[in-house]
Amino acid sequence: MYSASDLRKNLRIKLEGDPYIITEFNFVKPGKGQALYRCKLKNMITGNQFERTFRSVDNFEAADLQEKKMQFLYTEEDRYCFMDNTSYEQIFLTADQVGDAAHFLIDNLEVEILLFEDKPLGISLPNFVDLVVTKADPWAKGDTVSGNTKPVTLQTGYQIMVPPFIEEGEKIRVDTRTGEYLTRVKG
Repeated sequence: MYSASDLRKNLRIKLEGDPYIITEFNFVKPGKGQALYRCKLKNMITGNQFERTFRSVDNFEAADLQEKKMQFLYTEEDRYCFMDNTSYEQIFLTADQVGDAAHFLIDNLEVEILLFEDKPLGISLPNFVDLVVTKADPWAKGDTVSGNTKPVTLQTGYQIMVPPFIEEGEKIRVDTRTGEYLTRVKG
């Protein structure tokens, strides 16, 4: 149980039966009266955001969220299948729940699934993923007009800018937080 004085940015609370994350937080102490806590909340199920002011006497329940390590298996239309490695239980997430993480999902990738009351909300990827370049235009030596990068397509279909020496079939490391090229991967 949280009191209003425990509120802070990124705290996850349960409000009216749904999990919310505090995206912005301000403490306001008017000249007279009790302290107020202005928060911007985001519903972790629907994604809706709103502002709400709480008094110092308000109490909140902690959101019952768990993170579970799971393995990505396959995509079926717009659903993504993940398997728990200990119980072999499979769950499906929608394209909306997976979001931009779909650009980096490869078979057997270990991810963290965020669950609220055993219902999946979304996924957290590892910070770095190794992907194979499936399409890369050849690099013309001395081509300095086009800059120091060129577009390539990765095995997931995601397009990324890489240095000109990267060729088709090479494995590269990508930062999943920014979607940017990091380095070549040997072997």
